[in-house]
Amino acid sequence: MKLISWNVNGLRAVINKGFKDFYNTINADIICLQETKMQQDQISIDINEMFKDRYVYWNSAEKKGYSGTVVISKIKPINITYGIGKEEHDKEGRIITLEFNKFYLVNCYTPNSKRGLERLDYRMIWEDEIRNYLLNLNKIKPVIYCGDLNVAHNEIDLKNPSSNHHNAGFSDEERSKMTELLNSGFVDTFRYKYPDKTGAYSWWSYMFHARENNAGWRIDYFIVSDSIKDKIEDAKILSEVMGSDHCPVELDIDL
Repeated sequence: MKLISWNVNGLRAVINKGFKDFYNTINADIICLQETKMQQDQISIDINEMFKDRYVYWNSAEKKGYSGTVVISKIKPINITYGIGKEEHDKEGRIITLEFNKFYLVNCYTPNSKRGLERLDYRMIWEDEIRNYLLNLNKIKPVIYCGDLNVAHNEIDLKNPSSNHHNAGFSDEERSKMTELLNSGFVDTFRYKYPDKTGAYSWWSYMFHARENNAGWRIDYFIVSDSIKDKIEDAKILSEVMGSDHCPVELDIDL
């Protein structure tokens, strides 16, 4: 099974910047998108045409042009859930959960702590509640958790760790929450397969020729339950795919 996760930074914007070709050639079983920045009633003919033979699930933010997630699946799920049952989180369209026979898939767009860590307190609440949500799912069946999780876990996961130590996405608080999640029974699939690989990033600033110089961060993940880590075949970062400030990440897993 091939799964893709991609923060597209505006689905309507990326449609004509490589997304069509990528979608038509990748042949994924499930594609999870984040930061779609659109309401379902803004779907264009192009989008409808591309997704016509798939099961498609949208979770849009109340605020237009902000946040939002989509899952596009070849496989019909047993059940679909939007959000995690917490109004303060769910109004931003950040979570879609699909239940399949053998696993849950959770597509997530984690809140950014923002410049000066002004939203860090909220982010810490989010991290505790999403972890509890995943742990409750994991009691029933294994979980595949993916998306833009807005944290580079370790120094190996970004180009310039020392100068970014207290910035959003690399604060001690955010990193410790990722450690806590992994220690509670989950595996970072990319580091499971490639524990020492350097220069592997999924997001680059639009400034200072960051992508050209590969001065990036790895903040997009597939995380799975410990119980299925032996089913992981590969975890990839598709850095050659353009169109967003993020690139897609891929999980190949035998379930």
